[in-house]
Amino acid sequence: MQKENEIQSQVRDYLRLKNWYVIRNQQGLGSHRGQADLTTVKNGRVIFIEIKTGKGKLSKHQEKFRDDILSHGGEYVVIRSLDEIMQWERMTG
Repeated sequence: MQKENEIQSQVRDYLRLKNWYVIRNQQGLGSHRGQADLTTVKNGRVIFIEIKTGKGKLSKHQEKFRDDILSHGGEYVVIRSLDEIMQWERMTG
């Protein structure tokens, strides 16, 4: 099974090839708790992407961040593999 950071690198590289502007969000002191791993922008759309392994689950803080983004009309997606982001991008990109 791939590690989360390996999936994140693949997803980031793929989206950049598809002309998405990709920001890797760093967690640390003073950062917004639960923020998504990646923020992506293309053609005025901003999408927050959380990377998880096949069995990974969102923490309570990540669930709250997701719910807050969605309640404000934002877009949020959980991605678990390169194949998943490729399928998502074909459907929505």
